[in-house]
This record gives sequence, C-alpha cells and structure tokens, in this order.
Amino acid sequence: MPRRGRRLWRALDRPGAVALGLGLLALGYRLALVLLTVPGSNSDEATFGLAALHIAEGRELPVFLYGQHYMGTVQSYLAAPLFLLFGAGWIPLRIPLLFLYAAFLYLAYRLTRRLYSPWLATFTVGVLALGGERVIRDQITAVGGRPEVKPAVLGLLLIALALGQRRTRHRLLAFGLFGLVTGVCVWDDWLVLPYLVVAFGVLLVGCWRDLLGPAGAVLVAGFLLGVAPLLVDNLTAPAGQDSISVLRQVSEGEAETTPGSRLHGALLVGIPLASGLCRPEGCDAVEMSWAGLYLALLLAAGALAVVGLVRAGRAPTVPGDGTGPAAPSGDAWHRGTPGSAGRRETPGSAGSGGTPEEVQAGDMVRAARISQAGRLALVLGAALTVAAYARSSLAGSAPLASARYLSILQISLPAVLWPLWLVARWSGRLRTGALTRLAGVLGTAVLALLLVLLLGTTGHLIGEIGTIRAEERQQRQLARTLERTGTSAVYAEYWTCNRLVFVTRERVACAVLGADLRPGQDRYPAYPRRVAAADRPGYVFEAGTPADTAFRAHLRRSGVPARVTRVGRHTVYLPESTLRPPG
Repeated sequence: MPRRGRRLWRALDRPGAVALGLGLLALGYRLALVLLTVPGSNSDEATFGLAALHIAEGRELPVFLYGQHYMGTVQSYLAAPLFLLFGAGWIPLRIPLLFLYAAFLYLAYRLTRRLYSPWLATFTVGVLALGGERVIRDQITAVGGRPEVKPAVLGLLLIALALGQRRTRHRLLAFGLFGLVTGVCVWDDWLVLPYLVVAFGVLLVGCWRDLLGPAGAVLVAGFLLGVAPLLVDNLTAPAGQDSISVLRQVSEGEAETTPGSRLHGALLVGIPLASGLCRPEGCDAVEMSWAGLYLALLLAAGALAVVGLVRAGRAPTVPGDGTGPAAPSGDAWHRGTPGSAGRRETPGSAGSGGTPEEVQAGDMVRAARISQAGRLALVLGAALTVAAYARSSLAGSAPLASARYLSILQISLPAVLWPLWLVARWSGRLRTGALTRLAGVLGTAVLALLLVLLLGTTGHLIGEIGTIRAEERQQRQLARTLERTGTSAVYAEYWTCNRLVFVTRERVACAVLGADLRPGQDRYPAYPRRVAAADRPGYVFEAGTPADTAFRAHLRRSGVPARVTRVGRHTVYLPESTLRPPG
C-alpha cells in the first residue's frame, strides 16, 4: 500500500474503516452489475442515452428529456463525455451514476455521523450497500433525477449544518453553492422539492440573519444560475408546453382511484418496495409490515428531534441520549480529539465578545440547535414525500411501477433507524431493568431482520442475472437481424422502440404504435418522420401481445406478403411492399 494510503488508513477510526470497507464492497457489487447491464435496459433509459449521444455529437442540447417538459437531462450531460471517448452504450451511460452512488454513500456517512453517531453511520452504509432490483435500478440506471438528487440533498444539508455551526471560512462561496445545487435540483427533478424545502429550513434556522445581507443575494444568484435551463425553456416554450402545463395535463390524465387504494399503494406497497425489502413482483405480509413500523419510527424520530430542539434552546446538554444535541464531535472521522478538526471561529459566532467559556457555551447551543433541525428536516422530508405520493392516483393504480418515486426516502434512512438504534443499545447494558433489556433485544432483532430482508432481495437479483443477460442478448440479436436484412425503419411498441434505436446507434429508426396500431408516444419526432418516409418499413412486436395480434389481422386483410422472423420474444415482419398501419 502506498505511504499516503497507509496514512489515510491509520487516520480512520474503527467505524470509518468498517464503513470504508462496506462502501468498497457496495461499489464493487454495482460495478459488476453495470458491466453486466443488470438491471436490464429499457426504452426510458435509452431515451437518456439518445439525448447523451446527441449532446456528444453536438446535434442537440436538450433541457428536458425528449417527450417531457419536466424531467431534466443532467444524466445525459454526464454521460456525453464518455460517449465521445468510448462510444455510445449502456456501460458508459451508467458509469457516471456509479460515481453518484459513491458520492451518496460518502455523504450519507458524513451526515449520519454528524447528526447521530459513528456506528449508526457505519450501519447506514451497510444497509445502503445492499440492494435488490428496485433499489439498484434507481441507483445505477439512467432513470432520471433520482441518482443525482439524493447526494445533492445530503450535500445541501451538510452545507447548511456547516454554515449554521460556523464551520467554514468561505461562507459566501458556501451560500452560492447551496443556491446553485438547489437550482439544478429544481431543474432536474421536482420529486425532490420536499427535501429542498426542509434543507432550506435548516439553513434558515442557523443563518437567517446572513440571508438578509450579501449572503442572501449570492444564494439567489446561485439558484438562478442552477435553474436557468428550466426558466429559459419555460419562458420560450409554446403555450401549453411549459413544465407546469404539461404536469397538469399528466395529472388530469391519471386514472381515478379511491383514497383507500392510494394509501394502500403508497404505504403498504410503496414504502417497503422503495426500501428494497420486496421483489419486483410485489410484497408479502412480512414485508408490508415494515410500512407501519417505518411510520412509527419516523414519528418517534420526529418527537426526539423536537424534544432535542427544545432542550437545545434552554442550555447545552451532553450528546448521546438520543434527544440531546448532536454536538460537533459526531463528525470526527479521525483519531484524536473529537470534533477538533474543522472548527472555525468567525466574527458571527454565538457568544463572540464574551469570555472563552461563554463563547464555547454559545457555540455548543448553536451546534445543538442546528443538528436537531437537521434531524427534524430528515423526518419532515420523508413525511412530505410520502404524503405527496399518496395524493397521486398512480399510488393506487400502479403502485409497483410508481414506487420508484419514493426511492429518495433513502435520504432519511438514518432518521428512521435512529430510534431503533437507541433502543438496541439497551440490550447490552447490564445495569438496566429486564424490560429495558428486552426492548433492546427486540430493537436488535428488527435491525437484524431488516438486513435479512435486504440480503434476500439482493440475492434474488443476483439469481436473476442469467435471465436478464439472456434478454439483453435477444435485444442485440434483434438489432443485428434488422441490420442484416437492410431494414432501417420499423414500427414497434413503446418498450421496444427507443431501446432498438439506441442499440443500433440510430441506424434503425422506430415509430411507436399502441396496442390498436395507432400512433403511440414518440419521444423524438425525427424517428417517426424517418419511418413515414421509408419505402418498406418493418414491424416488430412481442409475440402474442395485443399489438402483435392486431397486426397479424391487418396483414391478412391487406394481402401483402411478408417475411416473418422470430427473434427471442419478438416477431419481425418485413412486408414485401409498402404497408402502413391502419387508419
């Protein structure tokens, strides 16, 4: 090991060293999945890939994902340089997300250690290291927004804590960075708005006076710079094509659902699925029970934070009792005096101008108050996110597919685990009563069960690698079949189209057809135009689907002969003369 690496390893304390080891294992696991294209690709991810391809070639500079006016294209811009260096493909599309996951893991450790305790930070890294299909898909596939906004929110909370606790000399730069990251998040993914609100709340608690002066102006300037792509696009968009109008149209087009079905989908399905406890096909009774426990733990964490805020407002207290202030010592990564690294006295410090003891007491009160505000922010962010999702009809009509909107709840994982962690610590205290020790044992058992369930879904994904790889090979074989026959334009269903276009690097254009063979959702208008101009476009459908059945009937009625080829689950139809969809 190089000398510098040995020094770094010796500088880590035990929780930091264990967390580093778990983090490296987590990255290795995900790197292997990225190289294997697991989870499998789809047309939504392909659309981000096509946007990255166009950016790399200088053909487009999209603000939003093609076909949408509310999902930013940060992931496409991150992948574009790799496309230039290595060519377009699933691996270079996903590699930037691996770095975002590494940042998320590191920042989750930093924030948990600062707000709670070193070993809870290590345990949090361990939980986040595991992941089944639902969790991994949201972390290392180009699904839009979620992989990048999670580390962004953790970074915002750490900036707010550092500013509130007077831990940074470059305060104006930190305020500007806070505004910039917030603006980029607003452009990129509106799902994160609840967390942006609570992060700003933490900043207000510690720095409201600063925001009335130059720091506020710098923050606003940073925000406007970050959100500029969204503002410019919306100000120049045609009537009805701005982000708010499009979201309103999407909302109005959702199916009607009952409050009961939405609550069932949001709580009993959405929370366990987004937490990584369920397989993609659904949750069983044991996994659903996590929803009730999750809400109870969230409520308990909120109560602890509120009590801590009240105590912090009265006088400094000793950290470690769960409700007392999380003093700066919780952020110590290295051996030596806890909390000594990084402390900066500034003219605005609480208690400045008094005796050293008064200054120290004022700083402790400030640190406690901001830390408890950070804890409460994690609780409120999760509660607001669940409440917003529960109001959506998708929670009732398609909970399995839409549970991905709750994946950002991973940001609040430390807050949810904290009450359990406090109770579990009682199990090893011999001087406590039998009832207290029993509660500690139960808390430990719940934490262990959580790990067992996560290991189960992780193992299930690993067991599905062969099947996923086979499906990916079929997609490549389908592309090769079309290219071998000289077919450059086809009609297909949505989940085939853009995926096929991306795999062939646009050598094959595709227009989307619905189950009734009417035009479907074409995200990039140039492709259906190419297909419409083609002399003899082909047709590709999954065998046995309604669209496949409808096309067979259309082919019989037309009397046009066609060459039919089966490629995996798909059937390829190549008419010998021009045949357009009906209608």
